[in-house]
Amino acid sequence: MQELDRNAASFIELEERYGAHNYQPLDLVVERAEGVWLYDVAGKRYLDCVSAYSAVSQGHCHPRIRAALVEQAGKLSLTSRAMRNDKLGPFLQRLTEFCKYESALPMNTGVEAVETAVKLARRYAYERKRVAPNAAEIIVFENNFHGRTTAAISASTTELYRHDFGPFTPGFVPVPYGDFDALASALNERTCAILIEPVQGEGGVIVPPPGFLKRAWGLCREHRVLFMADEIQTGLGRTGDLFACDHEGVKPDVMIVGKALGGGYYPVSAILASRELMELFGPGDHGSTFGGNPLACAVGVASIDVIESENLPARARYAGARLMHGLRELASPAIGEVRGRGLLIGLELTVPARRVAELLLERGVVAKDTHATVLRIAPPLVIADAEIDLLLEAIAAALKASL
Repeated sequence: MQELDRNAASFIELEERYGAHNYQPLDLVVERAEGVWLYDVAGKRYLDCVSAYSAVSQGHCHPRIRAALVEQAGKLSLTSRAMRNDKLGPFLQRLTEFCKYESALPMNTGVEAVETAVKLARRYAYERKRVAPNAAEIIVFENNFHGRTTAAISASTTELYRHDFGPFTPGFVPVPYGDFDALASALNERTCAILIEPVQGEGGVIVPPPGFLKRAWGLCREHRVLFMADEIQTGLGRTGDLFACDHEGVKPDVMIVGKALGGGYYPVSAILASRELMELFGPGDHGSTFGGNPLACAVGVASIDVIESENLPARARYAGARLMHGLRELASPAIGEVRGRGLLIGLELTVPARRVAELLLERGVVAKDTHATVLRIAPPLVIADAEIDLLLEAIAAALKASL
């Protein structure tokens, strides 16, 4: 474990003394960041392979997004939805046209967007599918991560997220991820939707079997069940296409987006759907004081502009292929499997992932363990070839030291 300087230790001590201990972060105290680089309070530079879990896909402190934030902050930041503002309409137009949907409902954090999708699916169950009152079911997938609200952990099968937080919200039916037969067997007259991550990020960067998403989507069409994709981490370029569902040509009925939509500056999330579906919500059915605020809208438009103009999905596809090839070429006995899509990569290790993350930190790379043996590597999509080479060298050295 690297030795902390006195200044960093003082910040950590304050956090530990006054904060809830609901995280176990790496002992790195970041003071500033730019592009793919983080700088700690002592001025040391680190290559960021976390990207705030895809929230800074455009790179840290992107100047175009920063300029939009500063300009809007000087004019109008918040009105609530009690009145209209001049930024919401243009943001909704930009978001829906970019993502090729008819309608959007903006929220703030990713889990709020998940909750919005759950409410929409249940309203669909009762008003369109005529499911018996309070009997609607949403099929979810084992090992999922949709957030940590009460409803989100009710949909989870991970004991860590659920322990001592019951009673849980009913109506979620878990099936094994990627198991089409189990999914088909779980469908019944009460099923209104499936909620799926097209790649399970927090679950260990698990990619479904080829064709699974397409078959699941077809099953939903057959049974009038909504296909709802949680692309909060995978969407907006991370996996090498605009959305991870695009790899199989699937267009979800409800698309859930967030993280990179705020460009690392502001929490912005949304669900996207057809006008017909979205009209199931009426005044007072759902809302948020901050959802769709002018500052978020300005940041959201700028974030989308950067993704499009800099062709970040294509950059992720190229950089991800280069990085995965390099990782496989390492042929280290510490690596059990290299998997992922684009720049969402998981290393299944034969040694503790936390230990490797700490060894990488000593070598100027920040990557985060998920579960006991998976190291997740997800740098900003603007990473360059030279930085990939540095990353591969650091990983090779850390893996050697871990054995």
